[in-house]
Amino acid sequence: MSLIGRLVVIFIGFLAACFVGGMIVVVALLFPEFADLGAGPVDQGTIDILLGFGFIFVSGFALVPAAVIVAITEALYIRSALAYAVGGGLVGLACYLGLVPFHSDTFQFEGIVRRHLEIMTGAGIVAGIVYWLIAGRNAGAWRIPPPPREPPPPLPSHSRPDAR
Repeated sequence: MSLIGRLVVIFIGFLAACFVGGMIVVVALLFPEFADLGAGPVDQGTIDILLGFGFIFVSGFALVPAAVIVAITEALYIRSALAYAVGGGLVGLACYLGLVPFHSDTFQFEGIVRRHLEIMTGAGIVAGIVYWLIAGRNAGAWRIPPPPREPPPPLPSHSRPDAR
């Protein structure tokens, strides 16, 4: 039963990390628009839709690389926050490079925008820390058997029922 509970915690941690990563990507990409004070108020419905799309985008592209990082950390009992931050940064980097055209003739990515690369990597780092806060601190704990239970203390001699 502990494995099923652990999978639920991993899933919740992944969803929370993707939501935070999506928020960072949306806010960072819209920041130049927010910097213009003359733009007026931003419609809350629009922000909600953008956050939803950011969550879907990040969770869709990050599923496989994040699953690999989770499998490695669970198998090796890695519980360090730094490991999850580095893993999240690698997942963010992989998500961004998955969208950039790669030419196999020259073995180079073409069209890398440095700001976008930094945003995705930074969002991955923060998402990795959020995942660590929810699920990573107890990585591999489902394999450790629970300690044996101690037997209850003996009943006092005057509390035994009378044998009639």
